[in-house]
Amino acid sequence: MTFKNLPRHIAVIMDGNGRWAKKRNLDRIYGHIEGIKSLKSVVEGVIEYKIKYLTVYAFSSENWQRPENEVDSLMELLDEYIELELPYLIKNKIRLNFIGDIGRLPDKSKTAVSKAAEKTKNGGELTLTLALSYGSKEEILNAVSKIAEDVKKGAIEFTDINDKLFSSYLYTAGTPDPDLLIRTSGELRLSNFMLYQTAYAELYFTKTLWPDFRKKNLIAALKNYEKRIRRFGKT
Repeated sequence: MTFKNLPRHIAVIMDGNGRWAKKRNLDRIYGHIEGIKSLKSVVEGVIEYKIKYLTVYAFSSENWQRPENEVDSLMELLDEYIELELPYLIKNKIRLNFIGDIGRLPDKSKTAVSKAAEKTKNGGELTLTLALSYGSKEEILNAVSKIAEDVKKGAIEFTDINDKLFSSYLYTAGTPDPDLLIRTSGELRLSNFMLYQTAYAELYFTKTLWPDFRKKNLIAALKNYEKRIRRFGKT
């Protein structure tokens, strides 16, 4: 399959893991385990089509409110994913990046995240970003606070503030904004994910639950994207 027009950056809200497990009378964690297979399949797809950036909503700031045993299981699953996939990521020159309030993660997870980022920092084929303990409102407020501090210190002038400068204070600094946002499971909302960065992203919603989403589903999203006409407010 060839495309004339591909996104440079895809963002994904990986939704439906719990519902997938419930439909099968399984514990919710099994939906997350199956969801990792989906992520691996999508990563293979974006590499095949030479898409340079993939950002996935792995764990939101609101997810901390889930039952403690589920949160603990998700953190353990994160650690296992990093350990098991690190050789593949290094071999395929994939840079693993993390955004969010990483300081809230358990110490073991923080160590795993730090080591993975360091070991894959030279990967140039794909930047795979995991949004962990991430909330876009918090990200924006944090950026505003830092800008205010720098204005107060005289590091920048109030008149310097523009889109480019503001973006440099976000977690995603240095990464281009998403061209395509995919959300699985049939929900039609952004759920506090990359609210500033997706201002002009093309939105693609599918009823497919994330654990059932594979490379073929990614290709369907890319076919849909190829038909879009991106005007960015112009005629």
